[in-house]
Amino acid sequence: MKKEHSVSKAGAIGIFDSGYGGLTVLSEIKQLMPEFDYIYLGDNARAPYGSRSFDTVYSFTLEAVEWFFTRGCNLVILACNTASAKALRSIQQINLPNIDPNKRVLGVIRPTVESLSGLSKTSHIGVLGTEGTIQSQSYEIEINKLHPSLHVTSEACPMWVPLVENREFDKPGADYFVKQHIDRILDKDPHIDTLILGCTHYPLLLPVINKYVPSHMNVISQGSFVAESLKDYLRRHPEMAERCSKKGTLQYFTTESPEKFKQHASLFLHEDVDAERTTLTRKL
Repeated sequence: MKKEHSVSKAGAIGIFDSGYGGLTVLSEIKQLMPEFDYIYLGDNARAPYGSRSFDTVYSFTLEAVEWFFTRGCNLVILACNTASAKALRSIQQINLPNIDPNKRVLGVIRPTVESLSGLSKTSHIGVLGTEGTIQSQSYEIEINKLHPSLHVTSEACPMWVPLVENREFDKPGADYFVKQHIDRILDKDPHIDTLILGCTHYPLLLPVINKYVPSHMNVISQGSFVAESLKDYLRRHPEMAERCSKKGTLQYFTTESPEKFKQHASLFLHEDVDAERTTLTRKL
């Protein structure tokens, strides 16, 4: 028997990441649209997602999406490339029609790919990401759909997220691992002139990345593109904009220690935040 769904009351926009990287996306979204209410959830107790299987990432991400829905969110942004790559499509096609077809879950990969128009002079694009994102080939698939003339080369950087989360991103050791993967992707394709940072943690490594990429290279950080895409989405879907509450509030939740979250969040947001601990289980 099919569920009946009524139009929900206005609620906060949910922003989800397995860890802290999604805070870079949240920061850009809030700066562009400060009038909306936001709830950020980091599944820090089970992070990182990058090396986990498709089924595990899908299960964890679905738990998070349902968590947001139980808190009144009608729109959830997966500010996590791995979750966007491994779980978004299944949640959109399989789960949302049964949970509530009036709710929406969006990711970060398509907005990033949409931003590529006209950026590359050589038509050669590089993608740096977690093992999970690179193995999914989600960037290649989306780029081939929207920009079939572009040539895509990918490189998994498994040490980059730990560098950031262990506060080593500005230490000498970071140079070794950053240079290693920049050299590898340029060895695969020396014609790359546009490099996508396909993980929301990677902007904290930008000062190091810029040391080892050619001066003519475009380095794409996702936050601003995702924020602009979300603003455009809400403009094109005023019915969803009306279902997103606008009191300018922001709440942080973590599945780990709130104190640990506060310490790490300051690296991404450059300000102190208060977080509340929560748990993720199937609820709907």
